Amino acid sequence: MSDVDFSKLRRALVIKLRHHGDVLLSSPVLSVLKAAAPGCEVDALVYADTAPMLAGHPALSALHVIDRAWKRLGPLAQARAELGLLRALRARNYDLVIHLTEHRRGAWLARLLGPCWSVAPRQKGRGRFWRGSFSHFYSQPGNALRHTVERNLDALRVLGLHPEPAARRLTMVPGAEAGARVDALLRDAGLAAGGFIHLHPASRWLFKCWPAESMAALADALHQRGHALVLSAAPDPRERELVAAIRARSQAPLVDFSGQLSLRELAALTARARLFVGVDSAPMHIAAAVGTPAVALFGPSGDKEWGPWMTPHRVVASALHPCRPCGLDGCGGGKVSDCLVTLPVARVLAACEELLTS
Repeated sequence: MSDVDFSKLRRALVIKLRHHGDVLLSSPVLSVLKAAAPGCEVDALVYADTAPMLAGHPALSALHVIDRAWKRLGPLAQARAELGLLRALRARNYDLVIHLTEHRRGAWLARLLGPCWSVAPRQKGRGRFWRGSFSHFYSQPGNALRHTVERNLDALRVLGLHPEPAARRLTMVPGAEAGARVDALLRDAGLAAGGFIHLHPASRWLFKCWPAESMAALADALHQRGHALVLSAAPDPRERELVAAIRARSQAPLVDFSGQLSLRELAALTARARLFVGVDSAPMHIAAAVGTPAVALFGPSGDKEWGPWMTPHRVVASALHPCRPCGLDGCGGGKVSDCLVTLPVARVLAACEELLTS
């Protein structure tokens, strides 16, 4: 049994210094902790660019950020920014710090903030400094069948909290402003909420992406069945190039919002879609967080660890490549994944139809 008395917690800090999808997959930790300690103010610390994934979370009291751009300000300005963050965190006087990654900053913060309790993943080879920085450790076995959400929640289980399944849902709040802008964009495009399928074909990791000709063929097939289609992508030039290639190969009238949406606006768009179709990426997790049925295409990454969480979904992955999930950045590290290149359009279309008719 843990010695943590949740009824007496005043303030807790959850640290998640990773990419957008990873941060969103930590959102149930905030919900479960707040439910167990209603009188506790739950804060989070994330990178500034990932803050929209947790902004507006109903369990969150304060959202602190580390801006990766601080490194470009020069040593003195960076030191001032870091000191300002530390002062803001120390002013909160945390009773509990939950560190959800192996980032060494978490160990320093656990020591500098002086909470009564602190928890982090057990790390081999980290030595006495890491081991002496935290009061509790949770195991992180290399189990490809365990979802990342459950791994995050293990940080609470080691403290004695065992959440019910319904409490483990993802949470992302688009907000009224994002919703209003998306409603205006849809209205201008002649679309209504629930009247379109959302296609997000890209990822920052292009080896996770389905070929443009395959996504174009899927778009044509869905259009022929009477579905309106909306495309989205990040402003990144490589993602925009993929979308341009899809549009060049498709005969469907695609509404293209690529590069036009913030993360919260993307969430508002997905929340209004009848179906989301995409690859293993943060937008797929956003679909799960807003409760939109999702068809997720998986190649080298593991769908058991990273698949859509607690929303109606279909995972489509190659049955011809027993080597997947390999975790490589394309076959042989060549940035092209055969297990995605050979994924049949017919299988993805069938998955879409199953969810559309269920």
